[in-house]
Amino acid sequence: MTSLDRRSVLRVAASAAAAGALASGCDPKRSADSAPSVRAAGGPSPRETGRSAPARHPAARPPTRAPGLPAEIEHGPRDGHAVALTFHGRGDPKLAEALLGEVERAGARITVLAVGDWLDAQPAMARRILDGGHELGNHTMHHRNICALPADAAYAEISQCADRLHKLTGSIGSWFRPSQTQRATGQVIRLAGRAGYPHVLSYDVDSLDANDPGAPAVQRTVLDGIRPGSVVSLHLGHAGTVAALPPILDGLRRRGLRAVTTTELVT
Repeated sequence: MTSLDRRSVLRVAASAAAAGALASGCDPKRSADSAPSVRAAGGPSPRETGRSAPARHPAARPPTRAPGLPAEIEHGPRDGHAVALTFHGRGDPKLAEALLGEVERAGARITVLAVGDWLDAQPAMARRILDGGHELGNHTMHHRNICALPADAAYAEISQCADRLHKLTGSIGSWFRPSQTQRATGQVIRLAGRAGYPHVLSYDVDSLDANDPGAPAVQRTVLDGIRPGSVVSLHLGHAGTVAALPPILDGLRRRGLRAVTTTELVT
């Protein structure tokens, strides 16, 4: 990435972070799962005091059930006009805010599969993602090679992240995606079902953005591989991905494709 590109991404990150904080109404001193106070009986209403009523946060979706689809889902219907951009949730929250800002400016929606230890470090991001109209899922607790773990350790990776999501949002998340693999083993699929996830979410297009090849390469890889129904694997926390998002979304629009949540894609 050139120095000009890098400066542009940093400007985007700063402006989107400020916009995201305003949009979500998050107070960093409050816990991510704290609820607005309830007016005592007989007390003044918000209208009577001249104050606005507390904003209602979108509800977190429960695990998605897609009858007729396999336990491991790689893509959605090929005869429609939608695709799902899915993001491994980890990394610098400023870059995550910048990326969410780009997505929302384009009127798109995404799916973020969050890593549990990232949620521990950045609990406000769970609500920020949901408040943007996106969906949130489980990408294991520590991003270990889950298919290589014994059953008890693999289940702990799934269930501990599910616990974090439930604490922050009231749901264990819409989807589970295994870490460090495109496809799950039979054991991981069974353990995900035991934890409450009817499906494991895979993908059919790998952006390769985690290797930081630069925004033009990420854009080219995604647009060369995507087609109706595709589920694309991308990552938060990479400046090249933030810079690649506007031309990717513009390329989808020119092809008549919409970026939607994975649940909307398959149900």
